[in-house]
Amino acid sequence: MKFHALLSLIVAATACAAGGSTPPSWPAFRGPNSSGVAEDATPPIDISPTNSVLWKVQVPWSPSSPCIWDDQVFLTTFIDGELQTRCYQRQDGKLAWSRGLKPDKLESFHSTESSPAVPTPATDGQRLVSYFGSFGLICYDRNGTELWRHPLPVPFSAGGYGTASSPLIADNLVVINRDQFEGSSVLAVDLRTGKTAWETPRPDAHGSFGTPIFWRNKDVDEVIIPGSLRLKGYALTTGLEDWVVQGTASFACTTPVAGDGVLFFAAWANGKADSPWPTWEKFLEAYDKDKDGAVILAKLDPTIGGFLRGLDLNRDGKIDKAEWDALQENSAKGENLLVAVKPGGRGDITQSHVAWKFTRGLPYVASPLFYDGRIYLIKNGGMLSSVDAKTGAPYYTQERLDAPGDYYSSPVAGGGRIYIASLAGKLTVVKAGGEKPEILHQAEFGERIFASPALVGDKLYLRTQTALYAFGPRTIH
Repeated sequence: MKFHALLSLIVAATACAAGGSTPPSWPAFRGPNSSGVAEDATPPIDISPTNSVLWKVQVPWSPSSPCIWDDQVFLTTFIDGELQTRCYQRQDGKLAWSRGLKPDKLESFHSTESSPAVPTPATDGQRLVSYFGSFGLICYDRNGTELWRHPLPVPFSAGGYGTASSPLIADNLVVINRDQFEGSSVLAVDLRTGKTAWETPRPDAHGSFGTPIFWRNKDVDEVIIPGSLRLKGYALTTGLEDWVVQGTASFACTTPVAGDGVLFFAAWANGKADSPWPTWEKFLEAYDKDKDGAVILAKLDPTIGGFLRGLDLNRDGKIDKAEWDALQENSAKGENLLVAVKPGGRGDITQSHVAWKFTRGLPYVASPLFYDGRIYLIKNGGMLSSVDAKTGAPYYTQERLDAPGDYYSSPVAGGGRIYIASLAGKLTVVKAGGEKPEILHQAEFGERIFASPALVGDKLYLRTQTALYAFGPRTIH
C-alpha cells in the first residue's frame, strides 16, 4: 500500500473512533506528515492569476505555507512587529481571526529570503500550534482562543538566517527541530498542555532547516530529523536516538519523506564538485573591500552580507582564513545525495541500511516528493528529476522545465499531477510518471513564491509574496 494512502486510512480511522467523518485537511507543512501528497485531490490544471481563481486576498508577506482543516485556512505572518497566526475562511478567503504577540527580541534573520514567521502552523483538527523562533510555541483552538504557550530562548540559527523548521504533531506531541549555531536539540511538548515531554541535545547538529517527520520504523514510532552531515531517527515516546546515517550533505534545508516503508532524504550544499567553493584568494578578491586579508560583513551590500554571514563561525563580524579553511574541511566530510533508508536499523546504519544513493539533480531548499513509487527532485535552475523509489534508477535526470531560477517552494502532488512553483513566481504543472516530464501548464504570477501549495479536494491554495489564492472549479448555478 502506498504510504500516502496508508496515512489517509490512519486519519480516517482516528476520525471514526472519535465518532465523525474526516474533514478535508492539509494539516501541516506540505500536508499529511510533510509528504506533499493529497491522494484524492483533483485540483485544476490551468491555474494562473486569472484562471480558476475562486478568490484572492492580500496577506502580509512571510514564507510560511497554508495549513488547512475543514473550512479554515491558517497562516503565520509578521507585520508591524507582531508575530501573527491568522485564520481565513476557506469558502471566500475572508479573515476570520488573527492573534498576535510581540516578542521581547527578534531573532536574526535574512532580510530578503527569510522572516520571523517562516514555520508553517500545524493542527490536529482541535488545536492549532504555531512556532516562532523569536518566541517559542503557542497553541490556539480553532476559534482563536489561546490554550497554552511554551516560550523558548531565542535561537541563533546557522548563519543567522532565521528559524525555518515547522512543528510536527504526532501522538499528542508537538515536536520541533531546534537546530541552531550552538545548543541544538529536538524538543517535544504535550499537545494538550504545552508542557515539555522530552528534549534531546543534538551536539553535532550546527544547522539545519528541515521539518521533523513521523516514521514507523517496523514496530517503532520515530521522529526523523536531518542535520549537518547526518540524518537521525529518535524514538517518538522518549526522544532517545535510535539510529544515524552519516555523511549526508554538510548543510540541510530540506525535509525527509517516507513511502512504501522506506525513508528518503535529499540535500545539496555548496562546496562539492558541482558547486565548488572558490579559493581563499578569489574570495578575498571579490569581497575584501579594505584589502586587509579578511572580509568585513558590515561593509558589504546587506543582501550579500546576509548570505555570507553563515561563514562567520565565531560571529565577530568578519570572515578570516581560519574560518574559510574550517568551511572547506566541513564540506569535504559530506556528500550531496538522495539516500533511501531501509527500516529496522539501530545505531550507526550508514553501511547496513542504506538501500541506494543518487547524486544528480539534487534540491537545495525544495524537499523531495514521493509519489506513486517515484521520487521527484526539483533542482535550482528549474531542472526536474524522477527516480525509481525501489532501486534508485533514474527515469529521467535534470530535465529543464523552462522555469529557471531558484526553488524554495517544495513540489506537491495530487490527481496524477505535480505542482512546482519557482521563487521567481512561475508555476509549472507536470504529469506524474513518464520517461520525461510532460508539462501540462505553466503560468507567471509576477511575484516571488516561497510557500508550498496546499491541495484539498478539487482546490489548490497558493501563497505568493502578497496574496493568498484559492483555485478550483467554479460552481454553476
